[in-house]
Amino acid sequence: MKKIVDNLFKYQDLKFKEFNSKLLPNVDKNTIIGVKIPYIRKIASEFIKDDKYSLFMNELPHKYLEENILHGILISNNQDLNDVLIKLNSFLSYVDNWEVCDVIKPKIFKTDLKKVYKHLKIWIKSNEKYKIRFSIVTLLNFYLDDEFNSEINNLVLNVKNNDYYVEMAISWYFSFALIKQWDETISIFETRKLNKFIHNKAIQKAIESYRLCEEKKNYLKKLKYK
Repeated sequence: MKKIVDNLFKYQDLKFKEFNSKLLPNVDKNTIIGVKIPYIRKIASEFIKDDKYSLFMNELPHKYLEENILHGILISNNQDLNDVLIKLNSFLSYVDNWEVCDVIKPKIFKTDLKKVYKHLKIWIKSNEKYKIRFSIVTLLNFYLDDEFNSEINNLVLNVKNNDYYVEMAISWYFSFALIKQWDETISIFETRKLNKFIHNKAIQKAIESYRLCEEKKNYLKKLKYK
């Protein structure tokens, strides 16, 4: 494991460390090396060939932010869906910030979104905020097109967690739901089912999108909490 950490430190950028630490105020600065994501992806592509790959995946918790990002990238690159779900179930409990959470985006999910959905329905009801955020962001990324149904909006709507990073994920999700599934989503805003912060933030993000027509943007502006 020391070899992995040493490899990460080879790409250390102290200016980037300062910048990134400001974006992650809840993360101990001493646990941030300061490595940009493309370099971590490079390490991941090399590390996958190493026979000690599985040892790193099982050695939790990690000390450094970048080790957790590396772990998330390795899960995302895994081509065995069942193994991905097992590793996620273990790893998500150790995720403690939005950057690690949001870097996990396994393409293999697309091969069986129904199976993944069963896990998301469990994780989104967890007491662990980054399991919740991961579930919401995954629904946003994979379930707002052909796989969409009204239950998905209700899953996110029924999240009862007022952590800032969970509420931001909910806002983000509903802004995309407005863009992609307007007819199924607009009533949530008309009947004010979201709290003021999430409601207004989702509308703000939707209005900023070029994919929503001016007529709908103007209507959303009228629905904002004053």
